[in-house]
Amino acid sequence: MSVNHLLTLVSSLILAALVFALIAWGWRSRTTRQAGIADVPHVPQELEGSTAEFACHVQYVCTTTAGDWLDRIAVHGLGVKSNGQALVYPEGLIVTRDGSRDLWIPRDSIEVLRRESGMAGKFVEKDGLAVISWRLGDRLVDTGLRTRRAADTPELLERLRAHVPDADSALPAPHQNQDTEASGPSVETTRK
Repeated sequence: MSVNHLLTLVSSLILAALVFALIAWGWRSRTTRQAGIADVPHVPQELEGSTAEFACHVQYVCTTTAGDWLDRIAVHGLGVKSNGQALVYPEGLIVTRDGSRDLWIPRDSIEVLRRESGMAGKFVEKDGLAVISWRLGDRLVDTGLRTRRAADTPELLERLRAHVPDADSALPAPHQNQDTEASGPSVETTRK
């Protein structure tokens, strides 16, 4: 191996180590900033071992701040993709996640049920993701699920809507304050 090859190899390894260190530092900083976010509720004891009225295999994509797919929630294991199942009960939704604690979304906390084409680095065909917007403490969050079978996506949302008939089908438009309107035209914040 020549000196040039050795220098290239060493500099590449140093650069790769630096990139991974920066990624880890960014993730750690995000979890520190999000330390005040409420913990995920635990699955109610009465649902342990009970049969769900609907179940399907899913990929848990992640949970983000509602409407902001780049603001991934990193705390409480909510920012990591994993395979699992979506289990619909009259009381709410359980998302089992391989390698993580089950995610319990109580029926009373669900505000919006919709389909999207992507979020936080996961983009699929048109309306390929089921997105559940729900209250986690005082924060409205989006949880994205990719069903393994395309036919399960609308059925999952329909089953949830049967228990949450007042849930909207779209996030409310962001509020504009008067200062923004007075300073000139606003920037469009919705995707087309």
